[in-house]
Amino acid sequence: MQPRNMSMSGVVDLAAVKAAQEARSKAEQARAEQARHGGGGAVSPDALVIEVDEAGFERDVLQRSAEVPVVIDFWAEWCEPCKQLSPLLDRLAREYSGRFVLAKIDVDANQMLMQQFGVQGIPAVFAVVAGQALPLFQGAAPEAQIRATLDQLVQVAEERFGLTGIAVDPDAAVGDEAPAEQAGPYDALLDAAQQALDADDLPGAVQAYKNVLADDPANPEAKLGLAQAELMQRVRGLDAQTVRQEAAEKPADAGAQIAAADLDLVGGHVEDALSRLIDTVRATAGEERDRVRLHLLELFEVLGADNPAVTTARRALARALF
Repeated sequence: MQPRNMSMSGVVDLAAVKAAQEARSKAEQARAEQARHGGGGAVSPDALVIEVDEAGFERDVLQRSAEVPVVIDFWAEWCEPCKQLSPLLDRLAREYSGRFVLAKIDVDANQMLMQQFGVQGIPAVFAVVAGQALPLFQGAAPEAQIRATLDQLVQVAEERFGLTGIAVDPDAAVGDEAPAEQAGPYDALLDAAQQALDADDLPGAVQAYKNVLADDPANPEAKLGLAQAELMQRVRGLDAQTVRQEAAEKPADAGAQIAAADLDLVGGHVEDALSRLIDTVRATAGEERDRVRLHLLELFEVLGADNPAVTTARRALARALF
């Protein structure tokens, strides 16, 4: 099953002034109610991923969407692509830390909801913002595309409806109890990668991180380490003056701007690097534009999702793309 076009150009149709005002009012009331009951409205990371059925749909999705965007994952136990997509959405819901809530709906047990949303095949992902539903995509799409769609959803929810998400308690344990800290199965490989970096053996470090990711594609330490090692490899041997002169002469050249952005980042000029690539996204089209966008996502990996510059750049990228 191929993913459909993930453009959210139709989202602006949801931004009726009356709906936006009602959404803001409901969100403020919900936050005030949470504050009165203690905890300042902060929730456990567990609350960011919920199972929803027909009986609880109004409460768990419609009412909640007045406070935070609700992303709906229509799935079924027999659906193989769902088994790839659902864990990814679960991880992203926690990574976005309250900027949206993920509602999981089993289509076999909730046929009426499936029909109401016009679901033709699964996995299918929708969003509900201020009580208004919109389709996001169908099929197991690549993570980079999903992130871009979620970024735009969050941006629209904030700018058009005033929905800034919900507070998450970082100290709350996920699940019934916090797992005991123990040595990971890839510690030896990760140590080898670090030793290669210390020895300035960048190819060795890259390969060590890839060895971890071959067995555990979501390993955060290996993903970050690989992104950083590959960045260092790319800038090694570059002549900074030549790269920057070419970038100045060719503002719409993807390769020139990517090389300059890498140098910016290695030199500690984070905002300059990200802004350069976002400007290049605006100035390019087609394959060149996609090349720049994907490279920008790689730099996000280098910096880490919790970096404030990444948060700002994701929003700017969403505006540039859509």
